[in-house]
Amino acid sequence: MNFNLKTNEKGNLSIGGKDALELAEEYGTPLYVLDENRIRENYKKLYTNFSSKYNDFKIYYACKANTNLAVMRILEEEGSCIDAVSPGEIYTSLLAGFSPERILYTGNNVTDDELKFALSSGVRINLDSISTLERLSKLPGSEGQEISFRVNPRVGAGHHDHCITGGDLSKFGIMEEEAVYVYEKAINLGFKPLGIHSHIGSGILDPEPFKLAVRTLMDVAGHIYRELGIQFEFIDFGGGMGIPYEPQENLLNMEKFSKEIVELFKDKLYQYNMGNPTLCLEPGRYIVGDASYLLTRVNTIKQSYRKFAGVDAGFNTLLRPTMYGSYHHIVSASNPLAEATQEIDIAGNICESGDLFARDRPIPGLEEGELLAILNAGAYAFSMSSQYNSRPRPAEVLVTDGYSEIIRERETFADLLYKQNIPPRLLK
Repeated sequence: MNFNLKTNEKGNLSIGGKDALELAEEYGTPLYVLDENRIRENYKKLYTNFSSKYNDFKIYYACKANTNLAVMRILEEEGSCIDAVSPGEIYTSLLAGFSPERILYTGNNVTDDELKFALSSGVRINLDSISTLERLSKLPGSEGQEISFRVNPRVGAGHHDHCITGGDLSKFGIMEEEAVYVYEKAINLGFKPLGIHSHIGSGILDPEPFKLAVRTLMDVAGHIYRELGIQFEFIDFGGGMGIPYEPQENLLNMEKFSKEIVELFKDKLYQYNMGNPTLCLEPGRYIVGDASYLLTRVNTIKQSYRKFAGVDAGFNTLLRPTMYGSYHHIVSASNPLAEATQEIDIAGNICESGDLFARDRPIPGLEEGELLAILNAGAYAFSMSSQYNSRPRPAEVLVTDGYSEIIRERETFADLLYKQNIPPRLLK
């Protein structure tokens, strides 16, 4: 098992040096608990492995994974840049202290208003269609704008079909075949294309698809350089590095992964004589995925046609199991290393049949009132949460060396109605 569970002298789950049961008692449940040191360790591991092999290397954190301002500040302190996919993420990143030149905006199907916001913010803009290029060229202040393009290589990978963002079925990016034409058009419209980008998917634990995407993008970049003489300032291979969610999955060997990617990158630079552009990656899940736990309390043990353990969280709190069929390991916070003694369905409190965190999950005996910890809940968890069934979203707590701080207040019923208005005619 690759989950590195830690316990304290009581045998309870310890998160960042804090007892999970004490956290639940103090802050209530459901509760997201983030381990600051784990976030920093993950960032440093990735950065050190790549920068030691190629000194001009940058990480652009894919903040869609988790946009909590505290998380963003931690990564700003570590020196990260930001991969933003919406104006809201640009706004959040600027508020968290990232300077505009450290933010790369890669939207898709963007409106003119979104492009105007990106221009006024001074961030770098990464385009993924000819339509967006042409509309951007007509906006005031776009003359001489530094841009890049997202290329869609015919390579895709990911833990679920919805997470594959490259290949023939993907909505993202320009086609390989039109790359030279698009870059030439950008130059003719007065832009300064300085970079090239791709992203093939998310949750990748096998390096081979990623290597194929690197090889493909480098060939596209080399072709553009030979045809148009564009000296790329940066080449961005996107993100997608996964984490093990299931016990039998292995950690990505970052030393081996970085070595193979950098060697391939250097070989292609030499082949096309492209100089020494910045090598960029856009990890999200890899940095924050295993740094957070969702604490939820069992409130109902029910023997129906099946045996259910009902908890006080639902897919409004953690959507991934329902949306992707994703596995999240679940342990008892009072005895996380206990052996399984039964198979049971762990169900949420949302009025939907698909609201299940686990089906036939081997787990120790459970009692009503018991605290469960759902692991690897740092990426695409709170960021995909909702107020469905009119349930307020949970609180988030940051733990560091045994010290805990609230970093997002638990929503109230009043928050459910924020910004709503009843027309006066309906109040008569």
